[in-house]
Amino acid sequence: MEKVLITGAAGFLGSHLCDRFIKEGYAVIGMDNLITGNLKNIEHLFELEQFKFYNHDVSNFVHIPGDLKYILHFASPASPIDYLKIPIQTLKVSSLGTHNLLGLAKAKNARIIVASTSEVYGDPTVHPQTEGYWGNVNPVGPRGVYDEAKRFQEAITMAYNTFHGVETRMVRIFNTYGPRMRLNDGRVLPAFIGQALRGENITVFGDGSQTRSFCFVDDLVEGIYRLLLSDYDQPMNIGNPDEISILEFAEEIIKLTGTSQKIIFEDLPVNDPKQRQPEISKARSVLNWEPKIDRAEGLKITYDYFRSLSDEELYAKEHNNFSNYIKR
Repeated sequence: MEKVLITGAAGFLGSHLCDRFIKEGYAVIGMDNLITGNLKNIEHLFELEQFKFYNHDVSNFVHIPGDLKYILHFASPASPIDYLKIPIQTLKVSSLGTHNLLGLAKAKNARIIVASTSEVYGDPTVHPQTEGYWGNVNPVGPRGVYDEAKRFQEAITMAYNTFHGVETRMVRIFNTYGPRMRLNDGRVLPAFIGQALRGENITVFGDGSQTRSFCFVDDLVEGIYRLLLSDYDQPMNIGNPDEISILEFAEEIIKLTGTSQKIIFEDLPVNDPKQRQPEISKARSVLNWEPKIDRAEGLKITYDYFRSLSDEELYAKEHNNFSNYIKR
């Protein structure tokens, strides 16, 4: 079996990628320091002979014995609450961690794909966002520890590509959702569903006119898989261009859950993007990829997953911390 290393393996996206590469017949090495990941996401894989897990922080030197075919670097905090709680670790995993993994790819002659993000575009002045747009980012704002970490990650990845000849791929991920998301991590979709399940009012920041575009996780994983196996070495948007305002989305969640909460409004967070919509013509032409699962279907699957959580998970205190983010 050819071996694949997946960092951030116990996280939302990383765990789904582990599933996909096991399904495709690879031996998977999952790596995670569990600072935001959860072993529950991958416990179903522990009994498999072709899966191994290393509890390790990729910001430190990474050693893997034997050959490696691919490296998927998906180790990074990915929510505003995490940026506030662990800003230094957020910066380190995309700088030191990416450096370590690019060095490993060079040593193993392995192809590596790094998880970038739509946040490299910041609060965009171009809409929809194309890969050629350089972004509008505040490097010292509360989101800067994530946004600039990912921008540096892209720069060092391309440097290893051009200077060392490492086979690199870069995926710019737009808002993604599905089972295994952390319910109370501050991102809009789990925040809304969590509030509905707890019988709380739905909190919309700003006037709700800001937009997002939500991609179901299975579609995203398919796009990542195709990009990894392609010959394309420039950054590529992977996301669903079906754009919706936050206020409309809150109303969709209330309808989905059959609850009767009020929608309340609070101040918009600092540097929060007003618009977010991927332009995916490159993914369509190069990968023959586009999302297949519409939002109604994906939300039903995700809602059923969240409803299955225990009361302890549903009422975790983490969701209360988001108010600190607004004041920064």
